Amino acid sequence: MTDRAVFVRGNTVVATPPLVPEIRLHLATEITPIWQASEDSLARGAVPPPFWAFAWAGGQALARYLIDHPAVVAGREVLDFGAGSGLVAIAAMMAGARSVRAADIDPFAAAAIRLNAALNEVAITVATADLIDADPQAGIVLAGDVCYERPMAERVVPWLRRLAARGALVLLGDPGRAYLPTGGLVERARYAVPTSRELEDSTFKETVVWRLLPG
Repeated sequence: MTDRAVFVRGNTVVATPPLVPEIRLHLATEITPIWQASEDSLARGAVPPPFWAFAWAGGQALARYLIDHPAVVAGREVLDFGAGSGLVAIAAMMAGARSVRAADIDPFAAAAIRLNAALNEVAITVATADLIDADPQAGIVLAGDVCYERPMAERVVPWLRRLAARGALVLLGDPGRAYLPTGGLVERARYAVPTSRELEDSTFKETVVWRLLPG
């Protein structure tokens, strides 16, 4: 797999997420062509959805929050979990983080993060290992849109709470996904994020940046 294969065959453009015009990303213009390109590149069907090819509402809200509140990450070591396109990781570096590790198990996402980091002239470390149940030793842990499926939420949320218990600041960006925890959350900010009908059920999603508290 090459970075070029992902983007030339994937029908992407360089665009700015609506809520975060400071950042440019390689984003898909339509979901079906990019999904088909991913399957063709891997020479098999039923590959995971190309989450890395879109600026999801939770990530946009987190990115906006970090750029508007740089003191949150300034001089800190940051982990962006489930990084997708790298939007949140890029925002953290722009806000003055000392270092940022963007973690995503999808190799296409890893390629996208590297290209998008270069496009925005920031240095980001990319990790493709499954970090759930590991201790990443980061003072700030960021996660956008990770509560969209029950199995994912049931694995991720307890792990993130353990990280919060050992002292990490854990921030979630969430537009009301079905498996967001109902307790142990403190609101930090709220945004109306423009979205696509191809991805969401409305043209705007009210999206909250939450601080996740220890269990």
